Order: sequence, then C-alpha cells, then structure tokens
Amino acid sequence: MTNNNASALPTPSDLDECAAMTVADALKIILANSYAIYLKTKNFHWHVSGPYFRDYHLILDEQAAEILAVTDAIAERARKTGNTTIRSIGDIARHQTIKDNDAEFVTPQDMLGELRADNLHMVESFRRAKDVADKAKDNATSGLIDAWRTRLSAVRGSSSKSAASALPGKPTSGITPRRGR
Repeated sequence: MTNNNASALPTPSDLDECAAMTVADALKIILANSYAIYLKTKNFHWHVSGPYFRDYHLILDEQAAEILAVTDAIAERARKTGNTTIRSIGDIARHQTIKDNDAEFVTPQDMLGELRADNLHMVESFRRAKDVADKAKDNATSGLIDAWRTRLSAVRGSSSKSAASALPGKPTSGITPRRGR
C-alpha cells in the first residue's frame, strides 16, 4: 500500500526548503549514478575474459564493493535534508546520467576505458553536488561529499594502478594471470 502523505516522512532540517530540495536532488543524481556504475562494474566483473581474467575480475569486484559501500550514506544524507531519495530501479533510471552498457561482448580494455570515463563523470557529479551543498550552506553534506570522493578515489587509484600493471605485457607483481575464460 502506498502512502502519498508527505507528512509521513517528517525529518527536521536546518536548511530552508528550497535549499534542502536542491541538495537532495543533487544527492539523488549521485546515488543513481553510484548504482549505475556499481551494476556496470559488476556486469564487467561477471563478463570479463581473456589472459588477465583473474586480475581484472578481482579489481572490478573490489571497486564494485567500494561503490556499493557508499550508497547507504548518500541516501541517508538525502533523508537528513528532509527529503526522500531513490525508491526503485525505475527511479534510478530516471536520475542516472551514466549510460548503461548492455553489449553482448566488451573487451577488457574497453571495459576499463569505459569505467575510467564513468568514474571521471562521477567526480564531476560530486563536484556539482558539493557546489550545490556549499551554496545552500549545507556544511554537513559538503563535508560528506569530500569524504565520499576521497574514499572512492582511493579505490579508483589502487584499482587503476593494478589494472594498468595487468595490461598485456605487464603482469602484476605477485599474481600470475590465469589464461583463458
């Protein structure tokens, strides 16, 4: 049963209503993009193939876990502004700005290149949301955005270095790539 009564979700906030709505809208985009890039990363994790399967498979799984770990905090922060957040897959689709990849086959190099571009897009989404939060004088959201960017940048950086070293002709140290699959 659906309750369309907005008063059923009262959450105190010291932000004025317009500022809170703008911050929540920016957070919805970040959350939708987080789920979009999470699912794309898992898609690539499940479908990667080639001589460096194991390296890429592990890297993609690590990155997906880090992305998913941030989603709850993003949604909870939107609620703390007194607004609602993402409610469904359809809601994610309406708010995401990262494109899905439904291709039957994607080369590992194309997978990594696409995820790199998507991660750069996420950085821009975080920057825009931080600007919105700063303009609304929402210091809590602004600080959390910095923390989320730092956390996700750390895993992107370590994954990018691992992935770069796993490119053909550059096996990772300590990990022997399995051939095939």
